[in-house]
Amino acid sequence: MASLALTSSLNLRCRPLSTPNFRPLAAPKSLRLTPRFKSPIKSSVTNSNDPLGEDQFQFTEPKPSVFLPAPKRAAITVASASAAASSSPAVSPPPPQPWQGAAIKPLVASIAVGVILWFIPAPNGVSRIAWQLLSIFLATIVGIITQPLPLGAVALMGLGACVLTKTLTFAAAFSAFGDPIPWLIALAFFFARGFIKTGLGNRIAYQFVSLFGSSSLGLGYSLVFSEALLAPAIPSVSARAGGIFLPLVKSLCVACGSNVGDGTEEKLGSWLMLTCFQTSVISSSMFLTAMAANPLAANLTASTINMTIGWMDWAKAAIVPGLVSLIVVPLLLYIIYPPTVKSSPDAPKLAKEKLAKMGPMSKNEIIMAGTLLLTVGLWIFGSALSVDAVTAAILGLSVLLITGVVTWKECLAESVAWDTLTWFAALIAMAGYLNKYGLITWFSQSVVKFVGGLGLSWQLSFGILVLLYFYSHYFFASGAAHIGAMFTAFLSVASALGTPPYLGAVVLAFLSNLMGGITHYGIGSAPVFYGAGYVPLAKWWGYGFLISIVNLVIWLGVGGAWWKFLGLW
Repeated sequence: MASLALTSSLNLRCRPLSTPNFRPLAAPKSLRLTPRFKSPIKSSVTNSNDPLGEDQFQFTEPKPSVFLPAPKRAAITVASASAAASSSPAVSPPPPQPWQGAAIKPLVASIAVGVILWFIPAPNGVSRIAWQLLSIFLATIVGIITQPLPLGAVALMGLGACVLTKTLTFAAAFSAFGDPIPWLIALAFFFARGFIKTGLGNRIAYQFVSLFGSSSLGLGYSLVFSEALLAPAIPSVSARAGGIFLPLVKSLCVACGSNVGDGTEEKLGSWLMLTCFQTSVISSSMFLTAMAANPLAANLTASTINMTIGWMDWAKAAIVPGLVSLIVVPLLLYIIYPPTVKSSPDAPKLAKEKLAKMGPMSKNEIIMAGTLLLTVGLWIFGSALSVDAVTAAILGLSVLLITGVVTWKECLAESVAWDTLTWFAALIAMAGYLNKYGLITWFSQSVVKFVGGLGLSWQLSFGILVLLYFYSHYFFASGAAHIGAMFTAFLSVASALGTPPYLGAVVLAFLSNLMGGITHYGIGSAPVFYGAGYVPLAKWWGYGFLISIVNLVIWLGVGGAWWKFLGLW
């Protein structure tokens, strides 16, 4: 009887009372996701024949279930319940879901830094609100370094802490979202999307590889000096890095098989991204018109010491140390952070074959190229037309959206752009209000009193001032903010301590660019290249500090000898 009961319970047929037996032919309603937009670069590298791209989303309509009579099956008879229990597979419990929240230890460390500093009494001359903002700012910086959450989330929490503690009003905390620089950086990522999607980036990348691609080092130098040639014509380092060179460098990396997230970052991309970033701050320091804040330094020089730094004066003083840095820095990074693929003798030949297969430019490539030329032209001649860099970029993106080269959904999908916009704007806001609350002025005056009281020679005193000016940039997210807050005070003290005034002015002006290389937020090109994702944050900061020492040695050593030759001291 027990066998009979178990047999009937294990009979797999469905027996409706008055209808035939049916079985489902199709699965229940389902949603199938497949990629929608395919990178032309990747397709040309992998020669995939899949008509659907890797990023394409295809939503398929669920098919209705169709029922047909089920075939008759023999009943399954089990001799005993114990035998059935032994033959049935054991049901394993579902695996525990991984933790989706913040990394606890880094989160605790960043909060602890802020709390400890918050309860330390503010020094004399520093307002309580400025000290509170400093504690939140440093806690945010620690969070950005240790990354308990994505950078944008950490920065947003920092702004929330400012508003919650009444350290900043909501309008003040989010004021930098109206600053043009974060938006220019975000727009650069949208341009990069169109650059790669249309295949124009792939085409230019293969042209570069065909000319210089026999070695990674040659490829890097070709990009470095191309950027330096454009520097005096495009006064926005964010525009140069994000609108022109980020799309090109990303295309080169992908074309050479170096991608983010698949373990091939160090094949070429890590070294190339870091090299292009570090040399962008060098080229920005070489010309008066290569960075938007350089004219501010020249104006402050005129108002402080009544001496003028002209375009040719700036270029003549910077050209020798600048060229030495442009040669040394890529080579040094090539030695200490080398790409795994260093030479590829067949690469130029293969690149030419790829170009031949691509054929003539498509309509979208022509539109993308024309839009890029229009935008770059406005970046070069925009001052004469009263069109700033971000307005030119918005105009270019509008053309791409109207023509369908880039869609708004694709812009929304650029999560790195929105994340970068968030954390960069947050840091600009907090750093700006540190200056408004008087903390930076207090710091400058304290440094001046300390160095002036040491009784050293002007050379040693100026060296200390240079180091303090340079490395205080960890507290700034903008070269213009740093120059505006500290340039006049440091130049005045250097002159008072015996430093030749013109020498002090040009050195501080040059270093106002070079110091942007120490972090991933210190200059407009930093979040652009860091946001590409090829270099981990710890390495970005570590190599940034190392290259800063190299640049200081070159600019104060080689540059000092050159300036002596020019008669600046």
